[in-house]
Amino acid sequence: VEGLNLCTSGSATSCEECLLIHPKCAWCSKEEFGSTKSITSRCDFLQNLIANGCAGAIENPSSSISVVKNVPLSSKGSGQTHLDVTQITPQKVALNLRPGDQTSFRVQVRQVEDYPVDLYYLMDLSLSMNDDLDNIRNLGTKLAEEMRKLTSNFRLGFGSFVDKNISPFSYTAPRYQNNPCIGYKLFPSCVPSFGFRHLLSLTDKVDRFNEEVQKQKVSRNRDAPEGGFDAILQAAVCKEKIGWRKEASHLLVFTTDDVPHIALDGKLGGLVQPHDGQCHLNEANEYGASSQLDYPSLALLGEKLAENNIHLIFAVTKSHYVLYKNFTALIPGTTVEILHKDSKNIIELIVKAYNSIRSKVELTVWDSPEDIGLTFTATCQDGLSYPGLRKCGDLKIGDTVSFEVAVEARSCPTEDTSHAFTIKPAGFRDTLEVAVTYNCLCGCTGRAAPASGKCSGNGTYACGLCECDAGYLGARCECEEGASGDMHHAMCREAEGKPLCSGRGECSCNQCLCYESEFGNIYGPFCECDDFSCARYKGILCSGHGECHCGECKCHAGYIGDNCNCSTETDGCVSSDGQMCSGRGTCVCGKCQCTEPGAFGETCEKCPTCPGVCSTKRDCIECKLFNSGRLADNQTCQKHCKDEIITTVDVLETDDPNAILCAYPVNNCVMKFTYLELASGKSNLTVLKEPACSSAPSAVTIVLAVIGSVVLIGIILLGLWKLLVTIHDRREFDRFQSERSRARYEMASNPLYRKPISTHNIEFTFNKLNKSYNGTVD
Repeated sequence: VEGLNLCTSGSATSCEECLLIHPKCAWCSKEEFGSTKSITSRCDFLQNLIANGCAGAIENPSSSISVVKNVPLSSKGSGQTHLDVTQITPQKVALNLRPGDQTSFRVQVRQVEDYPVDLYYLMDLSLSMNDDLDNIRNLGTKLAEEMRKLTSNFRLGFGSFVDKNISPFSYTAPRYQNNPCIGYKLFPSCVPSFGFRHLLSLTDKVDRFNEEVQKQKVSRNRDAPEGGFDAILQAAVCKEKIGWRKEASHLLVFTTDDVPHIALDGKLGGLVQPHDGQCHLNEANEYGASSQLDYPSLALLGEKLAENNIHLIFAVTKSHYVLYKNFTALIPGTTVEILHKDSKNIIELIVKAYNSIRSKVELTVWDSPEDIGLTFTATCQDGLSYPGLRKCGDLKIGDTVSFEVAVEARSCPTEDTSHAFTIKPAGFRDTLEVAVTYNCLCGCTGRAAPASGKCSGNGTYACGLCECDAGYLGARCECEEGASGDMHHAMCREAEGKPLCSGRGECSCNQCLCYESEFGNIYGPFCECDDFSCARYKGILCSGHGECHCGECKCHAGYIGDNCNCSTETDGCVSSDGQMCSGRGTCVCGKCQCTEPGAFGETCEKCPTCPGVCSTKRDCIECKLFNSGRLADNQTCQKHCKDEIITTVDVLETDDPNAILCAYPVNNCVMKFTYLELASGKSNLTVLKEPACSSAPSAVTIVLAVIGSVVLIGIILLGLWKLLVTIHDRREFDRFQSERSRARYEMASNPLYRKPISTHNIEFTFNKLNKSYNGTVD
């Protein structure tokens, strides 16, 4: 083994100490082995011990696993007894762990077909839910018809709630005792307020559900929040009265149009006693401790729902969707859906939520010991492995998924201590029980020989070494304390010229007796080592992740470095998409160092200038605002999008130079949003409330547009023709004028021109009145 040998430098003085140094360290129990001056040489890597002649006498236990119970997975639920239905395998495993030596086993989970379903409908009967009550009066029949398409074994129950009937939560004045709606003009008559009332145990007779619903009337409380969490807890823990079956899937549908009261709200009414998590239904099936106990906390709700394998479905109005969505991150195994104000979509909502629940598998761990480390690797339907994930989604009924579970003990507990923990798919009754024992003792320790002759009769021989009785020293316990002499001093010097016992001890019987120190232990053949002179990190020796051995930090499994401050774990570097540092950096000491320009964040997930950032933010918008998309699962969305601040607007402003504009298609429309990284490390996403859509033109519009276009083109062509003709005529006229102006003769001198009047001269003479005249006649 090259480099630092953790085993030989670990100063182990016994076989058990050697095994704790590193899972690859082994101990040689052979009597004649190594130097009499060094006992650490017995602790070494296996191949080194074999090479040094210790074959056949090596203590090197390893972790082991045995499957105690492994019933095959079932393919169908109904038609069998609940003992026959198996949805997880194996069912029982026994582990024997050596500290630091990791072992693993595979778990398979299947959502079987036609699994029985128990659905308890828990309804808010405050005054604002009056129209909802009218719409569910025949819910039982319709819901049963839809659910029987999914399972042939379906039962339905019903309960209602309002709020604690004490001030200031309800009207408690005498005039309101029988009718808290007195004086309320919009609804003058209603029943007295109550905390929770169990009305119908789970039954397959859905007509009884309809009958009970038709009997109900609304009530009125004073403040806006309701006492729904009281009702949820009672419905979860009163298993016998509600009628939950062990062999069925449990659905609790919680319908309301307002926010709930939570723990500590009860102090306003003088209720200081925390909820005890017990069933308090009286003979009338009403919550009898409503006026004595405070409202339950979210943690208590989550614990009791998980204990009883109940899937809680929040069916709430759109205005309160975000609040209940946040609750789902704090209460495992819950989902939230948007309920119309009149509850008309309740059947569709329940079927959708049930399909969503059945489409995913998530492993939970119960009662895990603190000294046990668990690592999960999921293998989902795509066949790919996802390290660090313990859930799979997008499953169909009957699909099988598997998980690789790696288990490692970090330390050795007290002798003969065993632990147990449970692995359980969320919402399933099936469990995997894991029993853990610790392999911390060497086999040679059990063969120890007290007062052995190999130890001069003054000690116990075990694992190749002598453990001397009080008052005796030496490799063979051959010396008594206090014996001294110059002949022994040379054996107490590490080298010639060096001080006895390194100046930190006294030489007695060829051995150094090291001084005690207020800082820690001084040890070694020459007192040359201690456990307090190692490197520190932030004032903590070996960063708290290692042991100081002879001036060097021997790091625990999972840590490296001179002061053990560098973690080798990579879980913290895995981003929400399963990539190491989002593919934009490297994992160094358990933290991401971003190498992509512009990338930052714990897993380099933030990078405004990186390609593909819009698609990453789109997933968070879809799951947080619309409960859809790749991250629609509640816990996944809250985990991956915890740093996203989403704001919806009617008009998107794009004038911020630091904001990035993103867009993606949604049902022939375009959803736009801007993305801006804040100084706090969070992301500000500003999203349009509704996708930008362009309405499709009608057929008439298209025809008229075509005709108009043809006519317009014709007019334009006609105008062009007229323009060209006019230009041509003008050119011809200009040419004519030009030629006329250049003529060489006048019109009067035209040889071809003849006057229209002809003149002839005639000579004549005549007498008139005896007078003679001469002239011409024209």
